[in-house]
Amino acid sequence: MSNKIIIKNQFDIEQMRISGKLAAEVLDFITPHVIPGVTTNELDRLCHDFIVNVQKAYPSPLNYEGQGPKVMPYPKSICTSVNNEICHGIPGPRILKEGDIVNIDVTVCKNSYHGDTSRMFYVGNTSDHAKRLCRVTFESMWLGILQVKPGNHLGDIGFAIQNHAERNGYSIVRDFCGHGIGKIFHEDLQILHYGRPKTGIKLVPGMIFTIEPMINQGRKDVRFLSDGWVAVTKDRSLSAQWEHTVLVTESGYEVLTVSPGMPEPPQFG
Repeated sequence: MSNKIIIKNQFDIEQMRISGKLAAEVLDFITPHVIPGVTTNELDRLCHDFIVNVQKAYPSPLNYEGQGPKVMPYPKSICTSVNNEICHGIPGPRILKEGDIVNIDVTVCKNSYHGDTSRMFYVGNTSDHAKRLCRVTFESMWLGILQVKPGNHLGDIGFAIQNHAERNGYSIVRDFCGHGIGKIFHEDLQILHYGRPKTGIKLVPGMIFTIEPMINQGRKDVRFLSDGWVAVTKDRSLSAQWEHTVLVTESGYEVLTVSPGMPEPPQFG
């Protein structure tokens, strides 16, 4: 195991429960506002004001430098990735229209700890094929979460996600992955959403990381826009993503990004 992987103590875990709950509650708050005619800028403004003024916290993405050759620090408080945008969609004047799908990705920093989560939203009446992509992506995330327990490996998580997505005719984006999280927004641990069972780092209690598969309706290939942040599908097919922050416990897992309005886990036969 890498020396850089930070195993959380009980105090860290308590703080992460707080931050995770706050992040999920932002998504509860914004849900009724995701309707045809709203701009992604307005969604960002509403979330920013809620995080800062109601939760007394800070939106972690705002002014985040990121890694690699980014053109600028991230300029907004949330990510809004619409239709063929895979991730890091920057809110702006874009107006959401009937039938769009949008991922809203929220990270809240409270007491120096980060909680990170995202959900897919339907804008008005959405096509069955778009809903199927979102559903299979949600199931894939949860199948990955169900592999989280001491003694399992990161490859078990990735394999469960990849197997479900590909069996349903979709492709896994490989340019991005889940990550360790705590006092640092992106810690050393990398959670690939593809892999082979019993490979990779072994899970131990106290690890906290995100599981956030990005799944495309078409090919897995990615193209970056000129801002250096926004990733889109190269073939312009739809993409979906769901994300939770997860703790490895002594006996299994605990999802930390929980709230009253969060979607219930799927029921697997």
